[in-house]
Amino acid sequence: MNEKPTIEHSAADRRTGQTDWQQVDARSEAEIEEAARSDPDAQPTEAEFWEHAALRMPEPKQLITLHVDREVLDWYKHQGKGYQARMNAVLRAYMETHQQAEDQPAS
Repeated sequence: MNEKPTIEHSAADRRTGQTDWQQVDARSEAEIEEAARSDPDAQPTEAEFWEHAALRMPEPKQLITLHVDREVLDWYKHQGKGYQARMNAVLRAYMETHQQAEDQPAS
């Protein structure tokens, strides 16, 4: 059983965001486009990209029982929320590295 108590919050308890919506609404399309183009992490895409784009839904995760050392699990849990996703990412990286090695022709 979960040791943490369930906490309920009302709509009044919700945090307000830090977005200045008046400033956002005051921007023109050109200003928004320029801001996006100047952000290296949010480059706009051209229409040609969307002509060939395909929606790919992620495969559902497979539920398994996995025996790991207590210290390993404790370490991952200590990293915080998302520890199972991080464990999966490590396993995926290991798999992909070995797949690449298998695909390389023998010298």
